[in-house]
Amino acid sequence: MITDHEIQLATPHDANRIAIMSRDLVEYGLGWRWSPSRVMRHIKALNVNVAVARQANKITGFGIMEYGDSEANLLLLAVDTPFRRLGVGAALIAWLETTALTAGIGVIRLETRSRNAEAREFYRQLGYHEVRMLPGFYRGIEDGVQFAKDLWARE
Repeated sequence: MITDHEIQLATPHDANRIAIMSRDLVEYGLGWRWSPSRVMRHIKALNVNVAVARQANKITGFGIMEYGDSEANLLLLAVDTPFRRLGVGAALIAWLETTALTAGIGVIRLETRSRNAEAREFYRQLGYHEVRMLPGFYRGIEDGVQFAKDLWARE
């Protein structure tokens, strides 16, 4: 499953595909904010990793993680529909968690739509815990749920 996927840092060439995936898989119904130029800024940022999973040189998924002094925030995660439930998302999260630990960061936070039961279950299975509800978090249109995981805690 995940052994068929190569995970690496995104290149500037990947910005357009990542932006389109964000628009279609994450931002649907909310308007498009993760444009190619915004993704490019994150690819170039020193405190951000944009990781991509590839299969046969095609991006099958991506994650964008921003690092602070003591915590990291998963800004976006998406897996292309035909590649879901094949371990791509879990492999991306594992890669980003390892990177956070290497940087000395032990807590990762993220948000997802409150109505996205599939995403909420996915994060729970990976050891993330719902921290709080975020009314109107998504542009005032939809509520969010914040999750967190302490990477140093053993479950």
